[in-house]
Amino acid sequence: MTTPIYEARDIVRSYGSVRALEGANFDVYPGEISALIGDNGAGKSTLVRILSGADKANSGQILFNGSSVNLDNPTAARERGIETVFQDLALANHLNPIQNMYLGRELMKPGILGALGFMQRSEMRNQGQAAFTELGATVRDFTGPVSGMSGGQRQAIAVARAAAWASEVIFLDEPTAALGVVQTKGVMDLIRRIRDKGIAVVLISHSMPHVLDVADRVHVLRHGKRVAVMDAKKTNVEELVGAMTGALDGKEAA
Repeated sequence: MTTPIYEARDIVRSYGSVRALEGANFDVYPGEISALIGDNGAGKSTLVRILSGADKANSGQILFNGSSVNLDNPTAARERGIETVFQDLALANHLNPIQNMYLGRELMKPGILGALGFMQRSEMRNQGQAAFTELGATVRDFTGPVSGMSGGQRQAIAVARAAAWASEVIFLDEPTAALGVVQTKGVMDLIRRIRDKGIAVVLISHSMPHVLDVADRVHVLRHGKRVAVMDAKKTNVEELVGAMTGALDGKEAA
């Protein structure tokens, strides 16, 4: 197996007297879907926030392409091709899908026009629609505000936006929460398309069937530490739940 594209070693994070992470480890490889699971309070969200640059560890090491890195903010992660879709999606409800895709990354006209704030709207529209189409995102209206769209469409927009900018790793925090069966299938298919582009996908989910359906490996967190790494094709819901609850002895990855 190649070197992990992204790796966390012995990550510790405390909030006052509360230890959210107790020396957590994690790794993901290029073109791999790696699931991160654990009960509430296991440390999943804290670890993802640290790996996305939204929070800082008290100690430990983060490696990108085998080299140690410091992420002072989310921009430092995005500059390395690492994108994150949190549960709140962070969409601007009054903007349309294309405007949301380029929010903060607008294509400006060259020269003085760009300096005056004029944007390449047609270019953004064409590139944005092409990106949504390539990923199979079920977006039918590119001109209306996202506030009037379904939960599945909004989720697809958030995931496709991240995938359009991610070149290395994308974190998806509970991407199918509160979605119906058809909408969930669309998002799961979208995850596979992202993986097929060679991007590493990290799926955080409470749905064991979804994890087993789409993931290559499953990392189990308990009490702020990774306690097991399992081949998704060789495990089952019972084993995963047992590792999460401590009923089974997990095997830590090498």
